[in-house]
Amino acid sequence: MDLDTARIEKAVRVIDPVFLDTPQYLDEQLCRALGGRAVTVKLETANPVRSFKGRGADLMLSTLAPGTPVVCASSGNFGQAVAYAGRARGMPVEVFVPETVNPAKRERMETFGARVVAAGADGAAARKAAADHAERRPDRVYLQDGLQAAIAEGAGTIGVELTKGAPRGRGFDAVVLPVGDGALINGVARWMKEHAPATRIVGVNAEGAPSMLQSLRAGRAVRLDHVGTFADGIAVRAPLEAAVRRARALVDEIVLVTDEAIAAAMELAARTLGILLEPAGAAGLAAIAEGAVAGDRVATVLTGANPRPEQVRELAARLARPA
Repeated sequence: MDLDTARIEKAVRVIDPVFLDTPQYLDEQLCRALGGRAVTVKLETANPVRSFKGRGADLMLSTLAPGTPVVCASSGNFGQAVAYAGRARGMPVEVFVPETVNPAKRERMETFGARVVAAGADGAAARKAAADHAERRPDRVYLQDGLQAAIAEGAGTIGVELTKGAPRGRGFDAVVLPVGDGALINGVARWMKEHAPATRIVGVNAEGAPSMLQSLRAGRAVRLDHVGTFADGIAVRAPLEAAVRRARALVDEIVLVTDEAIAAAMELAARTLGILLEPAGAAGLAAIAEGAVAGDRVATVLTGANPRPEQVRELAARLARPA
């Protein structure tokens, strides 16, 4: 296991405090809507990049020499995080994105100072373009979300905060996390398996992009022929072997949710919590609402709040209908 709990603990003192100690609480209205279950939510949307990605990106950049140019590929949130952390640390950032990237996410990456390059129709094409670009320019460091241990260890600081805020004496029965590249679930699980071993770690794939579920069943990284989900943050066609290897050791279960369940969870979060989530950010809540996760005391991380403009319009239409 290449993820280290000592480094996760140290990361709390290294990562920009703007990304740390995010709100974590029980909301009574939400719990009633979920049948009276005690569901703790952790808002990883309450920071300048509106997602959890800032933790891992900032920790990763802290390991590089000042001024090092960095290159990455992203559907949006990781690119925002690298751009924000790079600007703060004086590092030039280039982000390769799919041509279908959420325009709001692209605008925010550029606002944070990144050079954004559209490359190819999907994430795989953007990753290849980014890797090729970095290979041609050896002064640049290529970051791949889900690959470098520091990215997952930065995300693992969420586990530190979850355990501190867990119900006294019993802890959580389960922690439920959306699964895209695997950095979040592997980092959190690494911490919790050592500090809260009775807590089950449950990952959530979109039904139309079950790459981690199929990979864990096969015991190796499985590439899907295609993905079909509006949750672009977890629309991963082929997880990295490193991410699958970690997940095999750390993750107890992967469950699937439909796009309709995710949309309903976005509506539920807006009505009860007053939070506008992107689809991937609501996947964990969707799994709980659908009854896919056992346990009376569960927690989920609301991982991102950067929806596409059309998703905002659709959510507004849903909210306009009687509850």
